[in-house]
Amino acid sequence: MGKSVLILTCVSGFIDKFEKENVRILRELGYEVHYASNMKEQHYLFDPKEYRELGVIPHDICVERSPFMVRANSKALRQIIEIVEQNNIDIIHCHAPVGGVLGRLAGRYFRHKNRDLRVIYTAHGFHFYKGAPLINNTVYKLAEKILAHYTDVLITINREDYESAKKLHLRKGGRVYQLPSIGLDMERFRPLSDEEKKRQRKELHVEDKFFLVSVGELNENKNHIVVLQALKKMRDSGEDISGIVYGICGDGFFHDRMREWIDEMGLQDNVRMFGYCMDVRPIEGCADASVFPSLREGLGMAALEALAMGVPLIASDNRGTREYMEHQKNGYVCNSSSPESFVEGIRFVQGLEPEARRKMQKYCRESVMKFDKKYANEIMRHVYQEEMRNE
Repeated sequence: MGKSVLILTCVSGFIDKFEKENVRILRELGYEVHYASNMKEQHYLFDPKEYRELGVIPHDICVERSPFMVRANSKALRQIIEIVEQNNIDIIHCHAPVGGVLGRLAGRYFRHKNRDLRVIYTAHGFHFYKGAPLINNTVYKLAEKILAHYTDVLITINREDYESAKKLHLRKGGRVYQLPSIGLDMERFRPLSDEEKKRQRKELHVEDKFFLVSVGELNENKNHIVVLQALKKMRDSGEDISGIVYGICGDGFFHDRMREWIDEMGLQDNVRMFGYCMDVRPIEGCADASVFPSLREGLGMAALEALAMGVPLIASDNRGTREYMEHQKNGYVCNSSSPESFVEGIRFVQGLEPEARRKMQKYCRESVMKFDKKYANEIMRHVYQEEMRNE
C-alpha cells in the first residue's frame, strides 16, 4: 500500500495559495495527498476543481481559526482522527496555530494507540516573539513548549522563530528547519514592462498619480489604519495630497470599519478599496510603492512578491520584514505605530530622482532572489524524504 499524507489548515484555498509546490513534491515522491480544512471558510478564493487537477483528496472539517472556538475545534480533532484512520495517513503536515495544535494532538492520540503518526508543523509565525503582549509570551509560548513533544519536524520561516524553535524539546529525533519563504515564484512575480505599467495605470486612472498599494486581509494586524492616518497627517499639515492614491487589495472583517475610517478622515478621493483580487500583479506591478504596515508578520509573502516585481516597499519593522528589508535600499522601514514614520516613508519614495528610483527598483528584485521557491523546495523535498525513511 502507498504512503499517504494529510495537509491540515484552517481555511480553504490554502493549498492553492501556499502549498502547490509541496503537493507536487509529495506526489513525485509517491504520496497520496489528502487535504483537510474548513471548506466553508474561503479565506483565499479558489476553484475546487483545482484539487482534482493537483491530485488532492479534500476533506471538509469544522476547524476554526480562533483557538477560543473550543466546541468546533474539538469536533474538528475527532474528524481529523477519523480521516487518519479511514485513509491510513502516515504523515500530518499541519499549518498555522490552530491547525498546528490539532495536528499535533492527533499525533499524540495515535501514539497512545501505539501507532507512529509522523507530524510536521510549519509555523507561519509564532504568536510569541520579542515585544509581543504578555499573554503571547506566556500562554502561547507554554502551548508551543508542550506541543513540541509531539512534533517530529518544526519548520519556521524567519530567523527569530528559528532560534526560538531550537530551544523547544521536540519528539526524540525531531528536527528544526528554517525555510527561505514558503515559495516565492520569481517567474510569476516579475517587473512589468514600461508598456504594461502605462496600460495598467491608465486602466486604473492613476496615470499622473503617486500610486501606493497594500495587499492583505482587512484585519487589525494588517494595520491599514496607520497609512490612512499618515495621509490625513500630510493633508492636515497643509500638504497637497490630491496627487496620491492609496489602493487596498483585500477583504476581511475590517471592511466596514475601513470604509468608516476613510469617510471620517475625508480620504474618499485618495483611497480605493479593490476588494479581494485573484491576481494582484497588474495592480501592484504598476504601483510607485507597496505599503506593508503589519504589526507582526512571520515573513510576509505579499511584501516579497512586491519586491520581486521591482516595487519599493514602505514597511513596518517586525521580525518578518527584518528578513529582507534594507532601509533606503529596497524601500523604507517604519515604526508600525507611528503615522509620522509612514509619512517619512511616503515622502522618501516620492522624492527619489529618476535614476535613484530605477536603481532602487532593480535592487528590490535582487534583494529577494534568495527567497526563490527553488530553495524552499530543496528543503521540503529533503524533509519529506527523511520522513519516508523514518516511517
